[in-house]
Amino acid sequence: MEEVARKLSAEGIQKRVLSAGRGDAPTFPDGTKVVFHYRTSLLDGTVLDDSRTMGGRSKPMELILGKKFKLPVWEHVVTTMREGEIAEFTCDTKHTALYPLVSQSLRNISVGKDPLEGQRHCCGIAQIHSHHSLGHQDLDSLQAHSQPLVFTLELLQVLPPGSFRLDTWAMTDEEKLEAVPQMHEEGNVLYKKGDIAAAAEKYHNAIACLKNMQMKERPGDEGWIRLDHMITPLLLNYCQCKLLQGQYYEVLDHCSSILFKYEDNVKAYYKRGKAHAAVWNEVEARADFTKVAELDPSLASSVARELRALEERIREKQKEEKSRYKNLFASTPTAASSVSPAAR
Repeated sequence: MEEVARKLSAEGIQKRVLSAGRGDAPTFPDGTKVVFHYRTSLLDGTVLDDSRTMGGRSKPMELILGKKFKLPVWEHVVTTMREGEIAEFTCDTKHTALYPLVSQSLRNISVGKDPLEGQRHCCGIAQIHSHHSLGHQDLDSLQAHSQPLVFTLELLQVLPPGSFRLDTWAMTDEEKLEAVPQMHEEGNVLYKKGDIAAAAEKYHNAIACLKNMQMKERPGDEGWIRLDHMITPLLLNYCQCKLLQGQYYEVLDHCSSILFKYEDNVKAYYKRGKAHAAVWNEVEARADFTKVAELDPSLASSVARELRALEERIREKQKEEKSRYKNLFASTPTAASSVSPAAR
């Protein structure tokens, strides 16, 4: 333990064990998955991030060692810990310069945003030395004035290579391309079983893999287009799930984005038409269904069925509204009858 502390100290890292772990010190070959909670603080005790409360929920950090995480010091210090151990690491500025970018990504993830939002077209070092805002005042301040940080880690689990399935973010591009067809098929199986939420998640994860790769390509280039052609059918499957879940405006957004690029995509028109119909956009729904019949005459009967259903829903809605207004006026006293006898 003292030897580890001396080595860390020589590297500008001070370790203080707050709670001893259990068992023997594990080995950490490349490919090991470590799961840990973290709290990041300034030297004055100001807390920047806490995985137990970030985004309003408790979600531990997961790292695959050897995957070149943006903050190498985390990979380094966690390998000095035992499972169950809680330790505090005070790290010199040379280890913390990239923390603002890492924190921005983690905060994005915690609220369901793209982890790379705000980091496109600019490498990490360039951003650190630029005036680019990260969208958080504390991170902007830290980016402008790098300083030592205190990381309090609790090592929850150490999983050896091969004992777990890689998360998509930890995959290489080659691994992602191999995983996407499998996730697509798993989504199809779940959809057929009626597990719509799980199917949507599979499609979403497959799309995320391809989107991550697509961000490395120039829009319109051959590689970008090839990936986009892989994304489109997955996105249409995802939209089908969202239709069944009643997430109509999300379907409108995704289908419109597809049609902006591919004006003859029949499925996108069809699903967008159903979403428009569901939110009472009658004119837009009719236009989309008409386009479906024009592009694929074999779907004319399906389109006619959807239009009949739309007309029936509109008639029912008008009938309900008419009845509601009739009852409203029937229950409202007339001006004459509302005047008291004394006032007459």
